[in-house]
Amino acid sequence: MTATTHWREVVFNRRMLICIFTGFASGLPLYVLIQLVPAWLREGGVSLTEIGLFALVGLPYNWKFVWAPLLDRYAPPLFGRRRGWMLICQVALLCSIGMLGAFQPEQSTRIIAAMAFIVALFSATQDVVLDAYRREILSDEELGLGNSIHVQAYRIAGLVPGSLSLILADHLPWSSVFWITGAFMAAGIVMALLVEEPPSETPQGLSLRQSIVAPFLEYLHRRGWQGLLLVLGFMFLYKLGDNMATALATPFYIDMGFSLTEIGVVAKNAALWPAVFGGLLGGLAMIRLGINKALWLFGVVQLVSILGYAVLASTEEPGLGLLGVVIAFEYLGVGLGAAAFTAFIARETSRQFAATQFALFTALATLPRTFANASTGWIIERVGYVDFFLLCALLAVPGMLLLFRVAPWGKS
Repeated sequence: MTATTHWREVVFNRRMLICIFTGFASGLPLYVLIQLVPAWLREGGVSLTEIGLFALVGLPYNWKFVWAPLLDRYAPPLFGRRRGWMLICQVALLCSIGMLGAFQPEQSTRIIAAMAFIVALFSATQDVVLDAYRREILSDEELGLGNSIHVQAYRIAGLVPGSLSLILADHLPWSSVFWITGAFMAAGIVMALLVEEPPSETPQGLSLRQSIVAPFLEYLHRRGWQGLLLVLGFMFLYKLGDNMATALATPFYIDMGFSLTEIGVVAKNAALWPAVFGGLLGGLAMIRLGINKALWLFGVVQLVSILGYAVLASTEEPGLGLLGVVIAFEYLGVGLGAAAFTAFIARETSRQFAATQFALFTALATLPRTFANASTGWIIERVGYVDFFLLCALLAVPGMLLLFRVAPWGKS
């Protein structure tokens, strides 16, 4: 088999197609929470501080590892362990997203927060299942590209709540916008019905207690306590800066004077396609570079690109051209960094306990988005956008320094 033939077999196969659908189904509910809901709240007169606190409804993403062992151990009565849980979560997400728009932001902020929490709960549970499913169907060699495709489809899903839905909101009532947005979960439902249930390597006959403990013991046996703490610290810090920089992106664009239609057409597309290009480029590059070198190179681009937001914030009356260029460069870095970071997480998990270990690592990776992002509105209102974005760039440095220990340049 030639190198070209082998490369084509890795890139063009049914498993990569499945990764497109897992990414879209996973990304849609998250972008509803971090893009559509903040825009809806801001349009409804809710303060930046309150919108920033809405990041706390994302707590299920941080704690999903708590119930992940249940998804490894128990199977719904129909469709199998992975497919059954997929369908339960996806139907629940379609309904709960649609119901969000039944409330008025200023009068029902607490109810909206509760509904958003429900969306986050089902979304986080779906992520546990989809991550485990991908880990089980992809070979180790396919992890870099497969997870890159998943992440880019994840970002493409953001085009629905972050662009289409915003444009529709200028012409339709918000109640209709949320039901239309939720209906896109049908893509995940169709995928779950058509794919096959993967064979399981999870040990059978474990008690509930053993199902909870075994994944942690397996990882400690492979890496030890020091290795575990280093990896967990790296996962928390590597994307801290760019997560904070993009946390309140939509309210930032509104405050810079851009209309919802301009944000939907220009800003969201300028964010999406460079991120998709960067992620796919990163996934293909990892076939040759390896994950470690990709983390170094892509992390540098990710750090530098944050500074573009500071330039935009310091410009009086910025035009759409500058807005597009700055966002495109930022999200190119985001796409590259996310591709390598997700592949690293997948590499750290075992197939035996894919749901629990993947959930633990990805939950930790969302901690910056939940807790740090909850303070972003407060920080911006006190120091301004320019100093805030400079702070985000500075916070990206510690994660890069940890690469010396967790992903040395010369090792694969």
